[in-house]
Amino acid sequence: MRRSNFALRLQLSLLDEARKVAESEGVPLNQFINVAVAEKLSALRTESYFHERAARADIPKALDILKRAGNGKAPIKGDELPE
Repeated sequence: MRRSNFALRLQLSLLDEARKVAESEGVPLNQFINVAVAEKLSALRTESYFHERAARADIPKALDILKRAGNGKAPIKGDELPE
């Protein structure tokens, strides 16, 4: 893993809060910030992934598949609908 240094300028109130949370979690501030950035990147990538998948979707085909799914077959034990 390649490491680099980056001068991060945070508002004092934000830095204080980040320090408190990192301390309460028992992790160094640097690790807390790394995890926070990774979580944000993951959320943004997930959103774009679903937008890309939706753009490729064939809605009528998917609905046709769902209409045929399980047609004429009894539910598997445990999959029954509650009465």
